[in-house]
Amino acid sequence: MQLRALIYETAAATEGVGALEETLKWGEVSYLTTESGSGTTVRIGRDKRSGRPTVFVNCQTDLLSRYRTLYPDRFGYDGDRGVILGEAPDEAALKHMIALALTYHARKTRR
Repeated sequence: MQLRALIYETAAATEGVGALEETLKWGEVSYLTTESGSGTTVRIGRDKRSGRPTVFVNCQTDLLSRYRTLYPDRFGYDGDRGVILGEAPDEAALKHMIALALTYHARKTRR
């Protein structure tokens, strides 16, 4: 529930995102920027190996590469799709990563 609240808080504070649609994808809670089309889906699940909470994004984006560059030691990473959270994740970094996902398409359009 804390992660859900953080996603909604980040969306509300990020210009151009608009309302989120909460749905299920692959049996996991997912958040879409249906109203604005500004971002890619953000999904909450668990890492299969560790069981840790994980934030997933579309593996066809460059987001995980960016996250690794920005925050190489603050999170664990699952391939090109997941950010594995530790016991006390860096909330500011996590908000930044969520904002990057929620504005992914908007940034691509501006380039």
